[in-house]
Amino acid sequence: MAGQLGVQSSMPSSATPLRVLCLTMNPSVDLATRTEQVVPTHKLRCEATQHDAGGGGVNVARVLTRLGGRCVALCPAGGPSGEWLKHRMADDGLSTTYLPITGETRVSFTVHEAATGAEFRFVMPGPVLSPAEWQSGLQHLLDLADFPDLLVASGSLPPGVPVDFYAQLARLCKTRGGRLVLDGSGPALAAAMAEGVFLVKPNLRELGELVGRPLETPEQWQAAACGLVQSGSAEVVALTLGHLGALLVTREGMWSADALPVKVISAVGAGDSFVGGLVWALQQCQSLLDAFAWGVSAGTGALLSASTGLCCADDAVNLRGQVRTVRLPS
Repeated sequence: MAGQLGVQSSMPSSATPLRVLCLTMNPSVDLATRTEQVVPTHKLRCEATQHDAGGGGVNVARVLTRLGGRCVALCPAGGPSGEWLKHRMADDGLSTTYLPITGETRVSFTVHEAATGAEFRFVMPGPVLSPAEWQSGLQHLLDLADFPDLLVASGSLPPGVPVDFYAQLARLCKTRGGRLVLDGSGPALAAAMAEGVFLVKPNLRELGELVGRPLETPEQWQAAACGLVQSGSAEVVALTLGHLGALLVTREGMWSADALPVKVISAVGAGDSFVGGLVWALQQCQSLLDAFAWGVSAGTGALLSASTGLCCADDAVNLRGQVRTVRLPS
């Protein structure tokens, strides 16, 4: 598989697509609405509510599927909101395995303030998972006859799941010959990086927390990303920088891509869409550099969709031709 994931060389179009599994330990039912102004005490009259299946890995699977890729989603689900989540993921065409839990799947919501264009995001912690419940996710992966080529783990960990859960995934991937693509934060991310992963996608804040120092200049965040690769914490770092673009770092070099000039409707789901576009391209055996460009186009596409809408395939395709990657001195 190493040859299929080169930085600049792509595999022939006849190459077999990679197997992808998207794991979400803390999925959610995402609600989004709009009101004229958010003020305390008063009743806020809102527009019709948009409902979507959410959580990092679920969003990645949604984008990958929209782009024409195939994956298996794996997540816990419980209670009435968990049943709703199942129906919505089926409506989205996702092939999903659910881990039954006694707690209820969380519900999070976003409110768009029409008067200012500001977004208010209310993110719940999620249900408490028992040891048997979170361990069932690891056991499911252990029992797979065909382990995924790419295991995508994305999003927060719910209460009850140990901080080294993603590190355990990293060890499992090494044992089974898969590669871990990780989009996390905080101590759970740090523990996984100590174990070593294939690809990590932090934003600037998460990278600063990971290395324990402020990153205020391009030189500082480039050095921090290179340090993760040089130390063996990650083979690939895909750093998203918002309006400053994105950065790709491997042992072969460092590349940047400027942000594309679009009118931002909502930034919700941009990071997940970036990962979805990138993983879709890797699944199609495109080069890492091409996958990085697809990540930028898909992440930008999410900015054009309201609230929890994520990236549309047409937007990602239309924006792909505008992405320019530049090799930087390293």
